[in-house]
Amino acid sequence: MGKRSGGRELRRAFLLGAGALALPLLIPRAVAGVARAVVDVRRHGARGDGRANDTRALQSAIDAAARASGTVYFPPGAYLSGTLRLRSRITLRLDAGSTLIASGDDGDFDPPEEPGYDTFADVETRDSAFALLQGRGLRQIAIVGPGRIDGARSAREGPKPIALRECRDVRIRGVSIANAGNYAISLLGCDDVDIADVTIENGYADGITSDCCRNVRITGCRVESRDDAIVLKTSLALGRRRPTEDVTVSGCHLVTLHNGLKLGTESSGDFRRIVFRDCSIVGRRHAWKGELTGGVALTSVDGGILEDVTVSGIRMADVRVPLFVRLGRRGRGQTVRTTGALRNVAISDVVATGASGTSAIMGVRGEPIVRIALQRIRVVALGGRPVELVSGEVPEADRMYPDAGWMGELPAYGLYCRHVVRLTLNDLDLTVGRPDPRPAVLLDTVRDVTVRGLRATPPADGGTALATLRASGE
Repeated sequence: MGKRSGGRELRRAFLLGAGALALPLLIPRAVAGVARAVVDVRRHGARGDGRANDTRALQSAIDAAARASGTVYFPPGAYLSGTLRLRSRITLRLDAGSTLIASGDDGDFDPPEEPGYDTFADVETRDSAFALLQGRGLRQIAIVGPGRIDGARSAREGPKPIALRECRDVRIRGVSIANAGNYAISLLGCDDVDIADVTIENGYADGITSDCCRNVRITGCRVESRDDAIVLKTSLALGRRRPTEDVTVSGCHLVTLHNGLKLGTESSGDFRRIVFRDCSIVGRRHAWKGELTGGVALTSVDGGILEDVTVSGIRMADVRVPLFVRLGRRGRGQTVRTTGALRNVAISDVVATGASGTSAIMGVRGEPIVRIALQRIRVVALGGRPVELVSGEVPEADRMYPDAGWMGELPAYGLYCRHVVRLTLNDLDLTVGRPDPRPAVLLDTVRDVTVRGLRATPPADGGTALATLRASGE
């Protein structure tokens, strides 16, 4: 397959997009630099024995620190608590050997809030009140380690360990969060956020969720979750559309039963200038759902525009579907379902081993994905699928929940693309461990394609077609 028209225009567009993405992100001000007092929680009556409920004493210490723009200090100990309301201009510091433990009684926490409008989202997504550490409308706050926060749950239930809504200048650094039955770190409508060196262990829901947030940096985190590890959303939880933009996730190690790095599915607002780089993802099987894992999922299905996204330096092992890019028209929160847009995506330097499913880039008939480039992609798939898949039709399913695990088997073993305009494939290495009759790449209703350097295992039936073009126009 040779070059077609539009390749030069595509390369020029990506150079412009890369320049925009290279702009430096703003970094939140160092909250610790404004601290003027240290308030020891034990001096306010906290027992720290893991049995007494310390909620009242801990809240007293937080309020005292707020009056002095100071630090709330947790010395070594186990502090059992219900909801704690954070204040502006404080640092909450958990020292080595200290653990803040969520009470096992849900009645010790603020109940989930009722917003008074339809958010078109589940309680986990829309609520920021049912939490251990709760903050709303705050400025200049920090939660720092090296201590630990224990959600104390053994199922998907209970409060969020950290839930911040419409806060600004937020720093979460060096803490460990374990046994979260709800989103471990939940950010809604927050700006100027720096999350670094956080460890999340044994999470039952999403690890880090950033919804309608701007200027966010997540670096050096280790997340182990049964749902998405790090997910960015643009829901209607605020009662209005708000973008998620200027977000960088880098240097993170993610272990997940679902998706490692994800945009959506809630996608009513826009996603702009998102960077995922230098991360590793390990997939795990669900005991009763089987293989659901996705590596990187970029989805817009509720009318939002997803644009200027860069994914690079991602290493994956045992992830079912390494790459899933989906434009759809689910239309959550829309009176009339309309399609947004998905454009200007660059994915490079990805290595995935043990993939049992097919990476997919799928737009909508009449509403294609525009300008997407894959470069230096190496996928080692399991292969061994039946020959019937070669001629199988893939349903449009543009109103379906956008998840790679629900797409079923596809008629290519490495990459399936449909409804895409200005596609660049450069230096792809696609192989299978077991003979497979499917081609490595199948392009279905794709226009303006540039392919350079495709290396792949030939189909098992003796064919030599590494890439197949099924249609040429919309």
